[in-house]
Amino acid sequence: MQTLIENVNIINPFEEVKNSQNVLIEDGIIKEISSSINAKDNVNVIDGEDNYLLSGFIDCHCHIFAKGFHKEENMANPLGLHFYNAVPHASQTINAGVTTIRDCGSADLSFKLAQQRRLFTAPKIHLSITPLVMTGGHFDLLLPSGFDMEVMYPGFPKGRCDGVEEVLKKTREVKRAGADFIKVMCSGGVLTTNTSPEFPQFNKKELKTIVKEADANEMKVSAHCHSLKGMNNCIDAGFSSIEHGTFIDKKTAQKMAEKNVSLTPTLLVHQFLYKNGFPAWDNYAAEKTAKLKEIVKVHKENISVAYSEGVNLLMGTDSGVIPHGHNLEELVHLTDIGMSENEAIASGTVKAAEFLGFDNLGLVKENYIADLILVNSNPLDDVSILSDNDNILKVIQDGIQVKN
Repeated sequence: MQTLIENVNIINPFEEVKNSQNVLIEDGIIKEISSSINAKDNVNVIDGEDNYLLSGFIDCHCHIFAKGFHKEENMANPLGLHFYNAVPHASQTINAGVTTIRDCGSADLSFKLAQQRRLFTAPKIHLSITPLVMTGGHFDLLLPSGFDMEVMYPGFPKGRCDGVEEVLKKTREVKRAGADFIKVMCSGGVLTTNTSPEFPQFNKKELKTIVKEADANEMKVSAHCHSLKGMNNCIDAGFSSIEHGTFIDKKTAQKMAEKNVSLTPTLLVHQFLYKNGFPAWDNYAAEKTAKLKEIVKVHKENISVAYSEGVNLLMGTDSGVIPHGHNLEELVHLTDIGMSENEAIASGTVKAAEFLGFDNLGLVKENYIADLILVNSNPLDDVSILSDNDNILKVIQDGIQVKN
């Protein structure tokens, strides 16, 4: 089956805009880009109407099943809702122009299989299944009451583990459950009571054990980490990426750049929560807000330092902590810390694709996967236009139109 997109202006980061082009797609791959194309008689034609075509975006940090991570909902809701929530979340993510996600905890193999079988419209997914957490650490959801609020069911292992032997076994369990990469909670966080973002979690022996086992299976390891000491522990252990990176400093940024450790700053989530707060019925709202205020004070400035020192920044939103469908607002926050429009777009397209191991995704080029979005104006002039989902006219995934 062929699809021909006619009369579009093609945008790839750091390249001149290619005006008045036609794009021929066959079997999910871009076969030809030219001002004049001879297609088969039964080709599906999409009139681009002189709009702008660029790669579909990759959100490198989200939680597609999650709806705020409210412990009260875990306790009250039947397990089925955990899965059904993913259907509207997936649609919202697609409509925002995101065709691939890297899920940093909560989704399981069922979502990946459902997307591949096209049971519903959804972004492609790279799975971490569940994060590894230490006893008493971020996302250890055993409350002082003795009730455990961690979602549990067959095929979804509990993340709690301590010591070299347990983290080794847990890494293997998560891989067995279908993970594409390993996620580790390496500092406290905002959402978990009795943890604080500035303190590291897991010791160096535990972290190195996780990385060694992941390396044996050619899997990357990612760290939820706000803590400066925690980041340095992860860098020394061989982690591939740091998520959030709130308290990063110049010396640590230089170390990350030297060792090619990427950073997903998730600037949007903290700004969104700071502005909108938590539900009134959230029993932990006051504690979360106090921690959030400390993060917001320094996050933007510190990420600007990381950018200046050459750290590879990836676009990620932490959607699921906040409502889904706001994904490309993150690009505005990236330009606020000094990135150009080209750099911001690259962080969510070609740079993200490279990090995930693709050499044929993230650009509008021949022989690349046809994950594409059509927008009504040039985001290189003003990247904020991408934050309005109404400006994203069409989304194409593997050559199939999934938003019109």
